[in-house]
Amino acid sequence: MRVNKLISNPEIYSCNSYLVRGDWNAIPDMNTIIDAGTDGFIMNDILNYSTGVGKKRIDQIILTHEHFDHSGGVQTIKSKYNDIVVYAFNKNHYVDEKLNDGTHIRIGDELCEIMHTPVHSQDSICIYCPFSKLLFSGDLVLFINSIGGTYTQFYLDFLERLYKMEIETIYPGHGNIITQNIRKRLDITIQNIKNSDIID
Repeated sequence: MRVNKLISNPEIYSCNSYLVRGDWNAIPDMNTIIDAGTDGFIMNDILNYSTGVGKKRIDQIILTHEHFDHSGGVQTIKSKYNDIVVYAFNKNHYVDEKLNDGTHIRIGDELCEIMHTPVHSQDSICIYCPFSKLLFSGDLVLFINSIGGTYTQFYLDFLERLYKMEIETIYPGHGNIITQNIRKRLDITIQNIKNSDIID
């Protein structure tokens, strides 16, 4: 699996968008955009990548949630690549297929797991790709550096689940890609939450 962070419009607030391809651009690979951004600007950068001879440049878009900075560019991209399939946790006029917690979907050349994470928003998901040991985390906050605040039991349980998984790279919805001290930072976060207020 190859993951490239796409260049977004520097003049408009947007999320991180990622192009995911298989290692060899094989015919069965699913060229995938994770989060479409605000305005379709990422289409300019997609053209810089080889996506396979005889293959669709883009097969599918997966939205980690439907806030406008993640989904606003969907219709612009679909107007150019009108045979792509858009996946999200909620189905609406621009989402073709609904994703559910525990669904497995082919992304690039791997089978990845959808995890429903209704913390940042009701429809938020994370995507875990076990073979490559990577996580697309959307806008879920994974690291809490101090004690205080109020957190749900679901949030704590989910972070403890992540702590037990093999994750070497995190691709967040905003900010830099994370490759260092992931388990240690998750452990600190879990302890800080346990020493804060937890609600059901």
